[in-house]
Amino acid sequence: MKAVLTALAATLLPTAAVAQSPANAAIEQILVERIDTAEQNVGIAVAVIENGVPRFVSYGHPALGDASGIDEHTVFEIGSVTKLFTNLLLAQEVLAGKIDLDAPIVNYLPQGIVLPERGGKSITTFDLVTHSSGLPSVPPGLGAANPANPYAGYGAAPLYQFLASYQLPRDIGAEFEYSNIGLALVAQAVEHVTGKSYASLLDERIFTPLGMTETALTTTPELEGRLARGHDAARNPASSWDLEVFAGAGALRSTVADVSKFIAAASGAVSSPLDPAFAIMLERTRPSDPNGGKVGLGWFTLTHPEGEIAWHNGMTGGYNAFAGYDRQSRTGVVVLSNMASSVGIEDIGFHILAENLPLAPMPKARQAAEIDPALLDRYVGKYALTPAFVLEVTREGDALFVQATGQEKLPVFAENETTFFYKVVDAQLSFELGADGKAASVTLHQGGYSQPGQRVE
Repeated sequence: MKAVLTALAATLLPTAAVAQSPANAAIEQILVERIDTAEQNVGIAVAVIENGVPRFVSYGHPALGDASGIDEHTVFEIGSVTKLFTNLLLAQEVLAGKIDLDAPIVNYLPQGIVLPERGGKSITTFDLVTHSSGLPSVPPGLGAANPANPYAGYGAAPLYQFLASYQLPRDIGAEFEYSNIGLALVAQAVEHVTGKSYASLLDERIFTPLGMTETALTTTPELEGRLARGHDAARNPASSWDLEVFAGAGALRSTVADVSKFIAAASGAVSSPLDPAFAIMLERTRPSDPNGGKVGLGWFTLTHPEGEIAWHNGMTGGYNAFAGYDRQSRTGVVVLSNMASSVGIEDIGFHILAENLPLAPMPKARQAAEIDPALLDRYVGKYALTPAFVLEVTREGDALFVQATGQEKLPVFAENETTFFYKVVDAQLSFELGADGKAASVTLHQGGYSQPGQRVE
């Protein structure tokens, strides 16, 4: 659900066929290196589901400084993995003939709701679930008042008010753009059609049939006591999120033990009353990236030489989640963590499903250098990387801060007199000085890409 200067998820390219899943000791070694050596997490819990039966590997702690360990029953926020549950509810309504994927979604929303159109076309349910509606991820400015809990207090009324006046930037169905708004609308539609709340539908139609007792929108006191503390990318404690109208896009909390039940059923390794609904979730897809990835009802797919991996990930302010399965072997993997690391944990999930899908390289260790504080003034200003994405550099005492459009203000640290780095995300800034001695431009280096921006103020 959250991105700091990066996209929500990256597609990993396959290099070889799926091999036998790594042994528990090999998985634990990955977790030890990620947590203790690279300090890129606090606690990680893993479930590997083979022939419908899970085995669990966990390492780390529910919070920094907490000597206790996590296990398969530790509770985490699972972020956008929630979208799989929302799409499963949708699939049930499709099978019941209550929702047509190709009909305008507005048909299934309360009367009077106005959604944007383009070229005489309306946004359909299928456009929303395949992230091709033309709607943005979230309304502009969401979370500006409270970046630590950005969705709190944002209900249906402001969402519909925003949508009523929004102008779509491209034709509907023309291009993939990940949208949390889309799944918020799907959840609203399912509620309206059924006359039941999203929470009650989850309990009645998914949690009870699958025996999921550790998953909830609002955790009970008992589950709350097992909730791992979230941490940001600098390993600082992070607030939990309250998603309100966006609940269907990312509000669930769960454990690897519980999500493994969902994956066992979704993969077909274990039969359940939900088999018909699971079966249609990948019947129709649209492209999700230039490398051949596709998206259906919730599931993204990554093609490898012997089949496909169906998957989804999720991230909130202090947590990261991955759930997926190989469509041929039906082996599944769930990875949950209590840190929104810039490295993520998705690579662990893919690597367990296909060992030749590489683990992500760990960020280079960088040491802050001491520079003359007087030099900091030459960097203060605004730099436009695109017309809609501006980095505002400010100075507070002897420290430099950078705030990207729509994001929180973050400190950066000098590596030398013209290069600065973030500690909360693997990204760096290099400044070019003009004839007047002030910075004339900046280049953002992140994820193997370099994006320049000119000073505009």
